Amino acid sequence: MASEELASKLQRRLRRAEGEDPQPAPHAAPAPPEPAPHAAPAQPEPAPLAASAWPEPPALVPAASADAELSAQLSRRLNIQEGAARPRRCRVFNPYTEFPQFSRRLIKDLESMFKRYDAGRDGYIDLMELKLMMEKLGAPQTHLGLKGMIKEVDEDFDGKLSFREFLLIFYKAAAGELQEDSGLMALAKLSEIDVALEGVKGAKDFFEAKVQALSSASKFEAELKAEQEERKREEEERRLRRAAFRELKATFST
Repeated sequence: MASEELASKLQRRLRRAEGEDPQPAPHAAPAPPEPAPHAAPAQPEPAPLAASAWPEPPALVPAASADAELSAQLSRRLNIQEGAARPRRCRVFNPYTEFPQFSRRLIKDLESMFKRYDAGRDGYIDLMELKLMMEKLGAPQTHLGLKGMIKEVDEDFDGKLSFREFLLIFYKAAAGELQEDSGLMALAKLSEIDVALEGVKGAKDFFEAKVQALSSASKFEAELKAEQEERKREEEERRLRRAAFRELKATFST
């Protein structure tokens, strides 16, 4: 069968070459595509609802437990981002010029107390450090009480006390701006520093008398001179002790 098919193919090829075998009919052209059916007429769009007919969105209920401190911080941050408020500039804090009512000795004592309770050594007294301070002073406070103490003098809303804000506690206590039963007043009264001598009781008269008696510059110079004289006296005492020790040593060596 295969040889017969091959022979018939060869014969057709020879006839085609001699022009006897007609060419095969070309392929029929593809039928034109049928026309698409007519589209259905467009439905008219429904008229928009009036504004009064729109459903009102559900009202947002503010959280009852939202913290006032956190809200103030977020509001200030948004105001800064929108340009409605200016960020606070960092500046060097000088306690002697910002609190001229306090003596240098008092400021140094308060600084020592601040550093003693600044367990993190970061220049701030946070909530837990304030809690430990009040417990050691014998006037423990609740968590909300501690937050209220910080909030009363927290000028930059960072939730902790800087040294300036710590001094502000004693300034307000001395100026009579704190309530007698407040935690800050307890801190001022129970601290190891005798702030009463600087005028916690009857402080306004104390400050007015100080301002009238001495200018800030002369007061600062007088205290600085007293410190220098005290250092000279201590150095002289050490020199005398060393001389006495040398004389005693020379006596035993002979």
